[in-house]
Amino acid sequence: MTPDDRRQGLARWAEAQLGAAGLELAPASNDASFRRYWRLWHGERSLIAMDAPPEKEDSARFVRIAEMLRAIGLDVPEILAADLEQGFLLISDLGRASYLDVLDEASVGRLYGEALDALVVLQARAPRTGLPPYDEALLRRELGIFTEWLLDGLLGRSAAEIEGGPLAAVWDHLVANALEQPRVCVHRDFHSRNLMASAPGPGILDFQDAVIGPVTYDLVSLLRDCYIAWPPERVEEWARGYLDRAQQAGILRPGDEDRFTRWMDLMGIQRHLKAAGIFARLKLRDARPGYLGDIPRTLGYVMTVAPAYPELAPLVDLVGEQVLPACNGLIARQKTD
Repeated sequence: MTPDDRRQGLARWAEAQLGAAGLELAPASNDASFRRYWRLWHGERSLIAMDAPPEKEDSARFVRIAEMLRAIGLDVPEILAADLEQGFLLISDLGRASYLDVLDEASVGRLYGEALDALVVLQARAPRTGLPPYDEALLRRELGIFTEWLLDGLLGRSAAEIEGGPLAAVWDHLVANALEQPRVCVHRDFHSRNLMASAPGPGILDFQDAVIGPVTYDLVSLLRDCYIAWPPERVEEWARGYLDRAQQAGILRPGDEDRFTRWMDLMGIQRHLKAAGIFARLKLRDARPGYLGDIPRTLGYVMTVAPAYPELAPLVDLVGEQVLPACNGLIARQKTD
């Protein structure tokens, strides 16, 4: 079935659910997955129709986690109707403005404060049963996205050769750091494009891949965002604010602050390597070249943080001397094509 066929089928299904005719669906977001979102109007109310091809996406998981998060008081879409066999959902609309759309010096303090409050609720109150573990196998698969799609696919380097050299020890350090942290519910994409500036805020999207894993993963996703960067001193201030909240909520214990910075720094490096690999995959596999421009910012965090850790020196050398220059060259050529 073509995308247009699915759009027409989704429209007919939504009309049947709402008892309406002639609904018009307008694109509502540019998602990096196989899901597509459409905005429609029913009377005075805007709703979102979601198309998640069942062979590509698990809508049952989306519904289950949405209901779980709403039950603990987080602002996620309400499931109004669902046809899991077709992969069609009708959900409430959290608005048009993401954090990325509205973040500036005037708004960032309030918005990040609200996001950190929501993160603590997620970590302190979300059930820890029924979600898969963010275990060693998953961590290593994610690091493999960097080597397979960015090093090998985008830059033509042999992933097997690189992973078998000094980088293998770096991977071991990153995985061990993630596994030693306290375990909480992890959203896995808690950043400015998935947080909506809605009331009560923030509206939270793209939660269907939630797992039980490292306490600093979502924090570093927010504060060292792949799509927007803030001065290191601001990031440190927000991180301290989170640490206070987490200790008061019992998520972290007294004494964890001694390891907290390392936990966050190395967790961020693992995430940013994965994200850079995903951006390369979006360009190569999905013909979405715009994501190439997000790679330098994402790997820039690696170059800012990793030099403080001598055990990560092979990664610093690889990214700084080879990967970033090559990616910047590809971006420059893409702009002239």
